Amino acid sequence: MSVLAIAKGVRMSPRKVGVVADLVRGRTVEDALVILANTPRRSALPVIKAIESARANADHNHGLKPKTLRIVEITVNHGPRIKRYRPAAHGRALPFQRRTSHIRVVVDGDIREIKKPAAASSARVTSTAETSVTPAATKPAVKRNVKKEA
Repeated sequence: MSVLAIAKGVRMSPRKVGVVADLVRGRTVEDALVILANTPRRSALPVIKAIESARANADHNHGLKPKTLRIVEITVNHGPRIKRYRPAAHGRALPFQRRTSHIRVVVDGDIREIKKPAAASSARVTSTAETSVTPAATKPAVKRNVKKEA
């Protein structure tokens, strides 16, 4: 069962928050929180809050155990932009925009249930398409230019 949590209007650029979100995509919730606790970026805090909110939703609303949760999807989208002006010389006002972002976290339940269908689907694919797939060992190796000492 998928459980959703959304943090809207985070006052950080989506580009900066997206870098931190990429670190934890596809990991377990416990591993993600440990990684983010040791990440030296300011944008790690809102991502931690969104993941903890998803974990609390799963526990309280759906009765899922927090130890078995995995981050299925984490996306960072653009939020509304706040328009501001900076004073400049000769009475001018230079416009700039404060970017905001929306963080969407989807966690799913038991890890064992996630791994079983993946193993079954990969076994099924290899049995049906054995002749059309070229093994990796038959591909030619990439040669690099090596300078010889004179």
